[in-house]
Amino acid sequence: MYRTHTCGELRMQHVGTEVTLAGWVQAVRKFGSITFTDLRDRYGITQLYFNEQLNERLDATPTGREYVLQAMGKVIERTNKNGKIPTGDVEIEITDFKILNAAATPPFTIEEDTDGGDELRMKYRYMDLRRPTLKRNMELRYRVNRSVRNYLDTMGFWDIETPFLIRSTPEGARDFVVPSRMNEGQFYALPQSPQTFKQLLMVSGYDRYYQIVKCFRDEDLRADRQPEFTQVDCEMSFVEQEDVLQTFEGLFKHVFRDVKGVEITDAFPRMTWDDAMWYYGNDKPDIRFEMKIANLKTPVYGKRASEEEPSHLWQGAFPVFNSAETIMAIAVPGCAEYTRKQLDELTEWVKRPQIGMSGVVNIKCNADGSYKSSVDKFYDGDRLKAIAAYCGAGAGDLILLLAGNEGRTRKAMSELRLEMANRLGMRNPDVYRPLWVIDFPLFEHDEEANRWVARHHPFTSPKPEHIAWMDDLSKYDDIKANAYDIVLNGTEIGGGSIRIFHRELQEKMFAALGMSKKEAQEKFGFLLGAFEYGAPPHGGIAFGFDRLCALLGGQESIRDFIAFPKNNAGRDVMLDAPSEIDDVQKKELGL
Repeated sequence: MYRTHTCGELRMQHVGTEVTLAGWVQAVRKFGSITFTDLRDRYGITQLYFNEQLNERLDATPTGREYVLQAMGKVIERTNKNGKIPTGDVEIEITDFKILNAAATPPFTIEEDTDGGDELRMKYRYMDLRRPTLKRNMELRYRVNRSVRNYLDTMGFWDIETPFLIRSTPEGARDFVVPSRMNEGQFYALPQSPQTFKQLLMVSGYDRYYQIVKCFRDEDLRADRQPEFTQVDCEMSFVEQEDVLQTFEGLFKHVFRDVKGVEITDAFPRMTWDDAMWYYGNDKPDIRFEMKIANLKTPVYGKRASEEEPSHLWQGAFPVFNSAETIMAIAVPGCAEYTRKQLDELTEWVKRPQIGMSGVVNIKCNADGSYKSSVDKFYDGDRLKAIAAYCGAGAGDLILLLAGNEGRTRKAMSELRLEMANRLGMRNPDVYRPLWVIDFPLFEHDEEANRWVARHHPFTSPKPEHIAWMDDLSKYDDIKANAYDIVLNGTEIGGGSIRIFHRELQEKMFAALGMSKKEAQEKFGFLLGAFEYGAPPHGGIAFGFDRLCALLGGQESIRDFIAFPKNNAGRDVMLDAPSEIDDVQKKELGL
């Protein structure tokens, strides 16, 4: 027996017990003729005490950091207790020990705040995973996984596996492809999601399916994106949108309560896609704080029937506003005291290439009721006061205005809103504000390719009242999808839709996307055929498991919630993959 207890288990009630521990040496501290060693395993750290007799033997066969050690001894009460660790009231008075395996000097410290950079830690990921930070992340991931499964089981869902070697399909990110040795010159694709398979399972009568499944997308990487990622994929038959939202709102509430101890009793807010874009500049709004966008000037296609454009506020001698397609503003609370240096820094921030604006106009709403602006020579105090009132700004607030092209300006204002919230500490990771975004457009126009593409995917159904518009190209801008996203703290963590389940409507959708009948039959004939054999109404949702874990862990990057992730270039630096294959393999594969 290598151990009787773990390194995180022993307490005062174990004093006097003979135990055997096994783990990795975290630290060694020598004090003359005695030595203290911290022994670590997955469960925690226990201090070992080597007396004079054992210390001589330890000197003869010294241990070092990350040595694998077996230690036998008696649990005793510590004289210098450590309140920072659960085992800090006790230590082990060692009677015997054995070095199970020596270790080379680690390339970085195996501690909370390591001195290893990202690439180095990823190269030695098996060591990085020993750090308490990573262990907590892996434990949280396991607990979220268990919580999701438990909830779905109680709701009658079955876990059903679907294939990884499938046919490449259009629309979406690039596929990873796999050459077939037995079918030379032909390729499988790795699934971007099990979309068509879960729909076929609905046709098969398995009315509540789920899978926690690996998906693959060959796309540019960022903090919340990996080439292979985990998705919780779910589908239900004989449901409408409300049924899906209620079921999975229950799932998220269950996970928050089970994993984080956070009780959310209120219904998740719901926001239309139009409102999200209008007031927040993006379709995944962070609602932990207000600072809504005030739209002072919009192009004709951006106007809302419920609101009159306040042209009297911006019309005047300021040429930038006069020539701009749109003008947007946010009222930043408590920032009227910003210095000239701070305002100049904001100007430089919006000029960065990733933001792409030429500058930012500011209006200070002073505590004494006066107004000071970077465009004072164009607008008098009464005009500035009226703009402030329209933006909902109060005394002490700072109004920031951007003007220019509609799309670019809205995106820039969205980013500026988030940046100001970051600077003011409004994005507390321990506060959870989920919401549903609904009523997405079914289509968006790809200007470069000059064709319509699906905003979600080609299997999403239009709103029932908009199905008739599928025959009218002029209506494509107005068709709403029977689709929904779940957003948490400004991050989209999942999305889904009610699916098309009639062959005729699915063929119309393919045609709208520029796909000929022949092409549709070649690529999706199996699905179109299935719809002729009694396909039920169905819909579902898929959410990013890695993203959810990262958000629950208070981080933006998903990398440290995946045991063996890829770097930003899509490489596994530990395995040095992808790599070349030899000529024999290439010949077998016909490459």
